[in-house]
Amino acid sequence: MFVALTGTPGTGKTTVARILPYPTVDLNALVKEEGLHFGWDIERGCLEADMEALAASLEAMESEDVTILEGHLSHHLALVAVVLRLNPKELSRRLSNRGYPPAKIRENVEAEALDVILVEAVERCQRVYEVDTTGLLPEEVADLVAKAIRGEAELPPRGMGWLEEMELDLG
Repeated sequence: MFVALTGTPGTGKTTVARILPYPTVDLNALVKEEGLHFGWDIERGCLEADMEALAASLEAMESEDVTILEGHLSHHLALVAVVLRLNPKELSRRLSNRGYPPAKIRENVEAEALDVILVEAVERCQRVYEVDTTGLLPEEVADLVAKAIRGEAELPPRGMGWLEEMELDLG
């Protein structure tokens, strides 16, 4: 059974996936290593994943045991999703520290404030859990994610309501 560990870049997916006691598939690495993409998207500064080829590659890996699909596209490929969330102001700081260009920071901060990945996950998945990682240690987040995987977390997702506190110039 695939469980998507998804969220806007910078919310803690990779760090948390390393702590969880489940096998994990790093979707970004799989896309690169297996050539499951259409090439480099110059405007967005990333590879454009071939979602059909990615789904076909994962089909051969699926089992009854829980396997984490880690990546911001993982909710397109699983029936259960755990969406990691982070206050947009903290997200902006993290992405800046990682050296993201200002346009990419803005794109991701706006996506987080607007609940973009959460909405996509709710539209595509049968069960969706939401975990606010703001101010939590990675181990605390991993505990919450594990509870969600076991079905012990709160449903339905509610959105974080960060748009009201953001001064976004969307024009």
